[in-house]
Amino acid sequence: MKNIQISPSILSADFSQLGTEIKRLEEGGADMIHVDVMDGHFVPNLTIGPPVIKALRKHCTLKFDVHLMISPVHKYIKAYADAGADIITIHPEATQNLKESIKTIKDFKKKVGISLNPESKIELLTEFLDQIDLVLIMSVNPGFGGQKFMPEVLDKIKQLKKIQQEKNLSFDIEIDGGINFENCKIAIEAGANILVSGTTVFKSNDGDIKKNINLLKLK
Repeated sequence: MKNIQISPSILSADFSQLGTEIKRLEEGGADMIHVDVMDGHFVPNLTIGPPVIKALRKHCTLKFDVHLMISPVHKYIKAYADAGADIITIHPEATQNLKESIKTIKDFKKKVGISLNPESKIELLTEFLDQIDLVLIMSVNPGFGGQKFMPEVLDKIKQLKKIQQEKNLSFDIEIDGGINFENCKIAIEAGANILVSGTTVFKSNDGDIKKNINLLKLK
C-alpha cells in the first residue's frame, strides 16, 4: 500500500495571505499543494489563474497539484505548465480529445491526472489508466469548498484499486471533497492514497495544520 499523502486545498486558505499560507502548509507537513482552478463555466465558481500560481511558486518547494475545472481545457494546458504546475489534472468532459490532452501534458514533462465528478462513469478513463499518473475522484460536486462528503463515490475508488492490482499499474488515487477526520479512514480503506482537504486542514483544531495533517493520515 502506498503511503498516505495530504494535498491541502488552498481554496480554504486566507487569499490575502496566500504566500504565508503555503509556507504554513509546507512547515506543517503537507505533501503537496492542491490548487483548484475554476472558470465559472465548467463549474459554477471562479478562482485563480496562471499568474497567481506563478507568483506562489517561489514561496514553496512542494509539488503543485493543479486541478483544472475549466472547459475547453486543452488550450490552457501550456499556461498552467509554464506557471509551475507539477501535476495537471483535467476532466474527460472538458476536452474534445482526452488522448491528445494527456500527450500534451506529458510533452511539458508534467504528471497527468484525470478527474471524475460524482456522476461521471469510470469508463471515461479506464483505457488511459496505463498512461496517467493520478486519478482524482470528486466526492462532492465541484465548484465550492465546504460541501458534504458523498460516500457513494467510494465504489469508484474500489473499482480503480481492483483494476490497478489486476493490471499491475501504479497510478495514484486521489479523493477530493468534504474530507475530514471521520471519513478519511473509509476513503483510505477504499484505496485512496492522496487526500485533498481544505476546510479540515485550515480550520480544525484552531488552525493547527501539522496536527490536522497527521490526523488525516491516521497518525
